[in-house]
Amino acid sequence: MVDGKMNNLNVLYEDNHIIVVEKKSNLLSQSDITGDKDLLTMVKEYVKEKYNKPGNVYIGLVHRLDRVVGGIMVFARTSKAAKRLNEQIKNHEFKKSYIAVCDGIIKDDGVLINYLYKEPKKHVSIIVNKDHKDAKLCKLEYEVVSHINNKTVLKINLITGRYNQIRVQFNNINHPLDGDFKYNKNALKGSTKQIKLWAYKIEFNHPVTKEKLSFKLLPNWEEVKNEELIHRL
Repeated sequence: MVDGKMNNLNVLYEDNHIIVVEKKSNLLSQSDITGDKDLLTMVKEYVKEKYNKPGNVYIGLVHRLDRVVGGIMVFARTSKAAKRLNEQIKNHEFKKSYIAVCDGIIKDDGVLINYLYKEPKKHVSIIVNKDHKDAKLCKLEYEVVSHINNKTVLKINLITGRYNQIRVQFNNINHPLDGDFKYNKNALKGSTKQIKLWAYKIEFNHPVTKEKLSFKLLPNWEEVKNEELIHRL
């Protein structure tokens, strides 16, 4: 295992089977038609350079984060590891926790269950009736961590992983995420303010050793610099 930074990549953990890294906000998880920089390519370049590997380097993408969302991601270094991690995700054994700041005051912990439909041309998800032919069940649990300046800091455990799920579900209950230009009608478009959504914790079983692994990385936000709050997360 080697910890450290190389080529601006913050590596939290690595071995011969997996690599866990920080995804910066506004960085693509994988390449798209924009041709902009993406984390998958960065990880491949990191492994290729560090271990002096010839030819193409295999790195398996097993989960994604929206471009504007930062946090922790794990990549597979072998096809076997990728398959086993995908199986954990399918069986809901791969746990992802987020921290978010939403508009308004949410008083109590809760669960959100909806059905989402992704509109392919508009690249947005909308809440639909469960009878919609392309509806997909989405579910999350949330815990109120603190309140600050008429906003609520939340810990969110994602049960399903749908496109823009957290952003859509909280917008649906009139508590859109702070800085979410896509779904929050009160967000100021053109502002440099960043969406307050961060994948701060992941837990899964190592694909080979079966050891239970847990990684945590908090964002550099004023809302989460309180020591008591950090302890609760």
